[in-house]
Amino acid sequence: MDKEAVLGIVKSRLGITSQVRDTYLLPIISGVISEIENQQGITLKSDRPDHVMFVADYAEYRYSNKDDPTLPRHLQWRLHNLVVGEKHVE
Repeated sequence: MDKEAVLGIVKSRLGITSQVRDTYLLPIISGVISEIENQQGITLKSDRPDHVMFVADYAEYRYSNKDDPTLPRHLQWRLHNLVVGEKHVE
């Protein structure tokens, strides 16, 4: 997963134009990627827009909602779809 591409999307969504918050945002992005790959068993791919946007949206949520442990319904639904899509039977 291209963390710099995700960082650019997250910063655009948050309206951040400087690099001051990059040292805080990059570990959040790395943590989201690690959690999705290691705990959910999903192989994230930079060439899949749905993967890139999910990581960006999840990282933006983590940044903006530090004190709220409840994952929004739209992120739960998208994560479920990624898990189901990863484990589909052919």
